[in-house]
Amino acid sequence: MASPAAAAAHVFVADLETLELDEADSHHLSRSLRLQPGEAVTASDGAGGWRLCRFAPGPALEPDGPVRHEPRPKPEVTVGFALAKGERPEWATQKLTEVGVDHIVPLLTSRTVVRWDADRADRNRVRLTRVAREAAMQSRRTWLPEVGVPVSFARAAEDLGRRSPVALAHPGGRPPGLDRPTLLVGPEGGWGPEELASGLPTVGLGQGVFRVETAAVAAGVLLCALRAGIVTPGANGA
Repeated sequence: MASPAAAAAHVFVADLETLELDEADSHHLSRSLRLQPGEAVTASDGAGGWRLCRFAPGPALEPDGPVRHEPRPKPEVTVGFALAKGERPEWATQKLTEVGVDHIVPLLTSRTVVRWDADRADRNRVRLTRVAREAAMQSRRTWLPEVGVPVSFARAAEDLGRRSPVALAHPGGRPPGLDRPTLLVGPEGGWGPEELASGLPTVGLGQGVFRVETAAVAAGVLLCALRAGIVTPGANGA
């Protein structure tokens, strides 16, 4: 089997030797997916390691191949997005995970309406991490994305900038490019004057005004497609 995409299901385990399933994943494989004994399942440790297994009664996984390792895609793609109301952060996290984003960062900007206190931020990070894990199982990822706690614009620009060059999603900006693999998406009211004056370059995602979650997913799709070679930079230099 060349990749987990060909398996009937994909799960994450703490140890690729013991292959122990947690209760939620056991229920998912046996009750939700209704797998039959002998069907192919791939297990991953979330850090690039994976192996082919067979579903067994119990439910359990039995190894059916060696442990393999996929290197982390380079450059690592990071998308930060301003907090929004309702279930929109969960939706954005799910889709960003599915398209291959490596780091997902909720942002608090000058025009962000939603604010989470410390307790709520911790609870929501747990929830968003769970959403990302489930989306990574569905999309057969071997690397789990990192989901951060909400941070201020200034903190995000400083901390993320140490890891890779950062740009702001803003109408009229240049096309996305892998020379700036960290892209921050502001609220629907746009970036504040002080944020636009931060000196960070701007990147355009389209001609319309997007909702936060739409812009975040557009950023993730474009950057990950460029990284995978599915699309190539245009003549005007992405």
